[in-house]
Amino acid sequence: MRIRPQFADALIAVALTGASAVLGRESGSQGWDPLGARGYLLVALAGLPLAFRVRAPLAVLLWTHLVFVVYVAGGYWPVVATFGPMLSLYTVASLCALRTAVACGVLMVGVWIYAGVAAGPRGSMASVVTQALVFALVLLRFGALARRSTELARQLRREQAERARREVAAERGRIARELHDVVAHHMSVISVQAGLAGFVFASDPPTARAALATISGTSAEALEELRRMLQVLREAEDGAPADPMPGLDRIGELADRIRAGGIPVTVRTLGTPRPLPPGVELCAYRVVQEALTNVLKHAGKTRAEVQLHYKQHELTVSVIDEGEGVEREGVISDRVRTGGGHGLIGMRERAKLYGGSISIGPRSEGGFAVTLTLPTSAGALSGEEDASG
Repeated sequence: MRIRPQFADALIAVALTGASAVLGRESGSQGWDPLGARGYLLVALAGLPLAFRVRAPLAVLLWTHLVFVVYVAGGYWPVVATFGPMLSLYTVASLCALRTAVACGVLMVGVWIYAGVAAGPRGSMASVVTQALVFALVLLRFGALARRSTELARQLRREQAERARREVAAERGRIARELHDVVAHHMSVISVQAGLAGFVFASDPPTARAALATISGTSAEALEELRRMLQVLREAEDGAPADPMPGLDRIGELADRIRAGGIPVTVRTLGTPRPLPPGVELCAYRVVQEALTNVLKHAGKTRAEVQLHYKQHELTVSVIDEGEGVEREGVISDRVRTGGGHGLIGMRERAKLYGGSISIGPRSEGGFAVTLTLPTSAGALSGEEDASG
């Protein structure tokens, strides 16, 4: 359970104040005046404001040192009220510039020397000066290390966020190029069917009507693919050669390659296979490709199964393995390929692009599963599927 920083600071302030109060009960045995109501009040005033040390580090430091001076002037044992000034100096060193931290360190040394002077013969001046210098230097050093660690952590988070942004942009660029090919395919079909309809329009009306129906359906799919393509953040073309787009008919070839790598793979088809929009088939193929690649790389010695389930208005693709490899979702997500690969980022971007969903994670009965669900009808792809589905 994580504690909010402000609440944690409040707990620290209360704990240090309580410790100071308990230590103050030993003042008499140390040769100092016992703490009365005024002494305990000063202890509380020196410790409780530490709850705001992160919000106002300089103000808290000045306040704790002022209270410490008043406390020492009252003739009380100085050690009791040192927790507040020390922690406030560390806080300033960890949050503020080095010049400001050094100035505050000099202030603490001066206040401690004043406490040694006020103690008179009850304390060794050489010991007080040595302690003041050593404690100040140690607090400044550890505070500077904490500040550096915080800066490095922030820089690392920024770099990770920027790297993730670049990976998403690269993956979307690749998807956009593939969608360009999908739309080009649709336009080719429309062109051929339009030519056929014009040629047989008078001599064979049924064939002409069938061609026009094909044009209508294909153009609707093409417009939907084009709409998605325009939503994708596309990078400039990198001159990569245009390869034929794979589809579900090539899942068998993919499984053969994985088998050659030593992983037994079975492919099961449920429901009645039917032609699907090229973009949907490409999305399903890429997800299966990446999932099987991760099985080969991370699952160790195992078996895998690919399931293609054709439903009325959607396609469900599952890749299941029985492995117990240690590198699973948390580690795999940090190993998404940077060269146009299709890691978890690519899987999720593709599923979102086609209005689908994807589940990635370990199974309760053991092993790992990747399950992709994609709508296959034109209405479902655009989020307008009728209620009968």
